Amino acid sequence: MKTIKRLRIAALIEGWSYLLLLFIAMPLKYAMGIPLAVRIVGSAHGLLFTLVAFLLLHAWLDKKITLGFSIQVFISLIIPFGTFFMDKRLRQLEES
Repeated sequence: MKTIKRLRIAALIEGWSYLLLLFIAMPLKYAMGIPLAVRIVGSAHGLLFTLVAFLLLHAWLDKKITLGFSIQVFISLIIPFGTFFMDKRLRQLEES
C-alpha cells in the first residue's frame, strides 16, 4: 500500500475516534458519570493519533510531502473535523 494511502486511511480512522471521544465518550463521562468510556475511547484515539504521527513522519522522510504540508496535516489532526477537510487534499496528492 502506498505511503499517502496508508496515511489517509489512518487519519480518517483517527478522525472518527476523535469525534467519538468528543461527542460520545466525554458526555458519557461528565453527564452520566461513566469515566470508563473516556478511558477506552481515549486510549484508542491516543494510539491512532500516534500511528498517524508516525505515518506522517514517514511520508515526509520519503519526500512524498513537504514539511509545510506535513505541519498542515498535523494541525488538522488536532481540530475537530479537520481530518475530513484535509482528506480531500491528501486524496488529490495520492492520485497525482
